Amino acid sequence: MQTLTLANIYELQGLKEEALEIYKNILKKDPNNSEAKIAIRRLSGMRKKFLNVNTQMKEYFLKMDTEVEFKEFERWLLKAWN
Repeated sequence: MQTLTLANIYELQGLKEEALEIYKNILKKDPNNSEAKIAIRRLSGMRKKFLNVNTQMKEYFLKMDTEVEFKEFERWLLKAWN
């Protein structure tokens, strides 16, 4: 069952495309659903804003779970922004 809660969980887990599809399906069923409208705008804007994302580091970020990995990603971010 596709719900706002499930879409939000997907979004929080980094599964933006999956969340976006659920929000769109919710909006098809309920065109006045303001939460779905806001979420679609938010997620659609994120995709446009980060067209040149480093996909390798994105995947690394989504999968990291140790303190060492967090520190390595932090160093990469600092280097990328300087």
